[in-house]
Amino acid sequence: MIENPSREELGKILKKAKRIAVVGLSNNPERTSYQISAAMQKAGFEIIPVNPTVKEVLGVQAVASLKEITEPIDIVNIFRRSEFLPEIAREFAEIDCPVFWAQQGVANEEAYQYLNEKGYTVVMDRCIKVEHALTK
Repeated sequence: MIENPSREELGKILKKAKRIAVVGLSNNPERTSYQISAAMQKAGFEIIPVNPTVKEVLGVQAVASLKEITEPIDIVNIFRRSEFLPEIAREFAEIDCPVFWAQQGVANEEAYQYLNEKGYTVVMDRCIKVEHALTK
């Protein structure tokens, strides 16, 4: 069973975070991933696009995978379908980041259990922009 951190804990995570890697960030302004990432960037977060099919999003050079990011990351925010979460979770476990955050509508029990057992903070089926607005 997937159990998210409390709203209070999410607020603490977001207040502490500065850099968010966004897996599946589209360069299409009509896509939800773009709109939410743009809002988070406007709110002061550094956004790192993780998408092998684009060169740049929101004025930032994209990387093909999480392992290509050289600077510390506070949150990995995922905009991919739920069935891709186990694969993304395994790559996530190979980098140094404390929070795995799957966007609203995205959840996977296998990925949750895998990361939870390793001691990571896991958030699933929650919109990072909504949580940021609610915990300001």
